[in-house]
Amino acid sequence: MGEMNGEGAAGAAPSATTGSGLDLIGLTKVFPGGTVAVEDVDLHIDHGEYVVLLGPSGCGKTTTLRMIGGHDFPTEGDIVLDGQSLVGLAPHKRPTTTVFQHFALFPHRTVLENVEFGLKMHGVGKDERRRQAVDALEMVGLAELADRKPRALSGGQQQRVALARVLVTKPKALLLDEPLGDLDRLLQLRMRVELRNLQRQLGLMFIHVTHNQEEALSMADRIVVMNEARIQQIADPLTIATQPETELVARFMGDNNIIRGRVVEHDGDRFVVADEHDVRASVVAPGDGRAVGDEALVSVRAAAVVIDANGAGGLNTAECEVIFVEYLGDLVKLHLAVGGERMLAKVTGERYPEFRGREGEKIRIAWKEEDVKLLRA
Repeated sequence: MGEMNGEGAAGAAPSATTGSGLDLIGLTKVFPGGTVAVEDVDLHIDHGEYVVLLGPSGCGKTTTLRMIGGHDFPTEGDIVLDGQSLVGLAPHKRPTTTVFQHFALFPHRTVLENVEFGLKMHGVGKDERRRQAVDALEMVGLAELADRKPRALSGGQQQRVALARVLVTKPKALLLDEPLGDLDRLLQLRMRVELRNLQRQLGLMFIHVTHNQEEALSMADRIVVMNEARIQQIADPLTIATQPETELVARFMGDNNIIRGRVVEHDGDRFVVADEHDVRASVVAPGDGRAVGDEALVSVRAAAVVIDANGAGGLNTAECEVIFVEYLGDLVKLHLAVGGERMLAKVTGERYPEFRGREGEKIRIAWKEEDVKLLRA
């Protein structure tokens, strides 16, 4: 899997456009009326890579996918696949295919006829397109349902038919627009596994759009977090989850405690940040030029927070009020407050009896310095 120059930073330069893979170069989309949907996006994706575009509604991720697929055209910038610009090509002329959230199957055609449709549009003869369509249905495990109509299928089966219909055209890149959004929770979990296994089996480039953090973390080789038309951070799932670079990424990924304050101590690469409630967190940030008195923002993952019943006050601790105890089976989320500021801690589900009914009580929490991350605003 290839590396992106300056990976982890927004706006990093893509690989050379004459090489293999997909390059988005200064990609910008401004809609009539002046709304900037995508602004100056640079991104390189390798063949065989599963990349997820993640972000809240309106962040630009779907517009980016639509521009790659040819359903929207960029205002500025270029889209280059294996050295060839795709800008100006209609969707059916591009070596990319999109799977939409609502499947878009033809209700009056059989499963086999649905899968054959794309090949028919490409001028493939009847016998050959039937053979290829059967192969595609076998790939997704639905060959025995070839003669059924879509209405006779479950949601998961319809999703697999939609996948077979696009895979049969042998695209270089498969574009997935919220592909699991219409499925119930259990089916989503199953389809995550099926999609990821299918991608590995085929070795295709998959570009997947979602607003679901868990979905992105469980499926991606790399996650591209977007907000307000721009890329915020690009990294592997572990880095995105444990080392957010900006306040937005830390908040959007959830379960990160944000401490906003000022530098009150500075010793080499080590800073101590204190907020208005005198919650103090120490962080090591080599190369950061902040001085005592400067504003600073740090994050601490909820999973890194421990309940420190016997601890004293001071550095990397806080006394909190328990607001709500949320039992989620394998884990418990403790929703806390410090002077009106919300904080979160996670403990294992077996500890639920220890915390059940303790809303309104005071508890002390603590964390390690290495679990504190200095954020860009």
